[in-house]
Amino acid sequence: MKTFSLKVLASDRVFYDGRCKMVILPATDGQLGVLANHGDMVVALDMGKMRIQKEDDTWETALIGKGVMQDINNRMVILTEFAEHPEEIDKRRAEEAKRRAEEQLRQKQSILEYHHSKAALARALARLKESNK
Repeated sequence: MKTFSLKVLASDRVFYDGRCKMVILPATDGQLGVLANHGDMVVALDMGKMRIQKEDDTWETALIGKGVMQDINNRMVILTEFAEHPEEIDKRRAEEAKRRAEEQLRQKQSILEYHHSKAALARALARLKESNK
């Protein structure tokens, strides 16, 4: 199976930089699988699980935030809010973030604060879901 270049850039680090055979991403309209020699595209990403099949046929799994993926000439770049391996997720911290976000949603807030609280709750729930696997 052919390979292609993949670089995953989170807001705080380079999460992955290397070659791979396949990437499965959480696109805004469903799961998207990409192999080498795929047509050029730009895709909006939703928060969820990303899976990377490396050259040695092992799979690397990560939880990623919202972002965008660009694939041009077998070079894929993913820009995302965050990217974490399941073992990096601090379950206690995610539970605390969930409680804080739920409490903030019960408070009277501006529209902007409401959307920030909803996003924080979604991140916490995704981390908890992934850490329980």
